[in-house]
Amino acid sequence: MLHSVLLTRLVENLRLLPGIGPKSAQRIALSLLKGDRGKALNLAEVITEAMQRLQPCRSCRMWTEEDECHLCRSPRRNSQSLCVVESPADVLVIEQATSFDGRYFVLMGRLSPLDGMGPEELGLDVLAQRLARNTIEELIVATSPTIEGDATAEFIAEMARARGVHATRIAYGVPMGAELEYTDQTTLLYAFNGRQPVPHPED
Repeated sequence: MLHSVLLTRLVENLRLLPGIGPKSAQRIALSLLKGDRGKALNLAEVITEAMQRLQPCRSCRMWTEEDECHLCRSPRRNSQSLCVVESPADVLVIEQATSFDGRYFVLMGRLSPLDGMGPEELGLDVLAQRLARNTIEELIVATSPTIEGDATAEFIAEMARARGVHATRIAYGVPMGAELEYTDQTTLLYAFNGRQPVPHPED
């Protein structure tokens, strides 16, 4: 234990954050104490407010302080295209990296009976209600290429097909700039299975 009980508690609680080990937690704690105390207190205030006010959007389950998030409220989003993702982080990545202009549905996980994650925990009843409105023409499944992600994708695709909604899944393959000899077998398998025609130079 550190010399200060309070400092020890601070370090131990910082270690609860994903990707933060003992040394990183200690470094962050000491940096907060040594730096601008006002900024540190502001951070604590924002964290407290976020924990108290942020809640899942009633339509897509993305975190928001409103009843419905700004993406669901925006009239500029394409309501006929729905992208299903595993986490709020996936929404942020897609928004930053693509030109997708549709709407989202956040599962907050993937099907995993051993971890207690079933259809109810993923909010699939809410998704079923959205599909039942008959306004969605394409459902894009963007789950991870894992056993659980594949099972989740197939389950959701079946839900869509039952409602006559066209279901697609994002492609997985070799990253840009990567060399095949350093690509893992699973990624290479997905790349081969999802291969596309080579475009003609005149196209």
